[in-house]
Amino acid sequence: MAPQLSEEWIEIGRIVAPQGLSGEVRVYPDSDFPERFLVPGQRWLLRPGSRQPEAVVLESGRFLEGKGLYVIRLEGITTREQSELLRGARLMVQAGDRPPLEEGEFHLMDLVGLTVVNAYTQDTIGTVIGIANAGNDLLEIQPTQVSTQNILVPLVKTFVKSIDFQAKRLELMPIPGLLPDAS
Repeated sequence: MAPQLSEEWIEIGRIVAPQGLSGEVRVYPDSDFPERFLVPGQRWLLRPGSRQPEAVVLESGRFLEGKGLYVIRLEGITTREQSELLRGARLMVQAGDRPPLEEGEFHLMDLVGLTVVNAYTQDTIGTVIGIANAGNDLLEIQPTQVSTQNILVPLVKTFVKSIDFQAKRLELMPIPGLLPDAS
């Protein structure tokens, strides 16, 4: 039985291309948990233009060294033509299907919605609206000043002083040039 639309979903990867002729697909991961792409079992697939994820079964997967991609086989997808139709689809899991974390670890998507504050001045900078991956994870911050465009800040200890999920607050230690109006 498919989960209801009201349940939350976590995107774990995006199908970027077919792999070979037998139905395998390449997946760009949005998860730090490789077992999501390697361990067989149920996953959910959100096709482009669709609003409701559909259940799929991951049969097998492997990591492509040097490419940062996984190659997976989904049950019922046996030809290149079928796998081509999955290009752009997103692999999903239910929000409740999160692996346990160690002390001090957190899920990146939990940062979305946090208020970003300048650790030095306590001024509000904006709100985390997304996470981008460009080698390092980057916080995408929507500034409180409407006329300013979104800011990308590396998610590293050099810039992030603290994260308080209870207070929904992230303290940022900006250096000159990091923020549009920082001097």
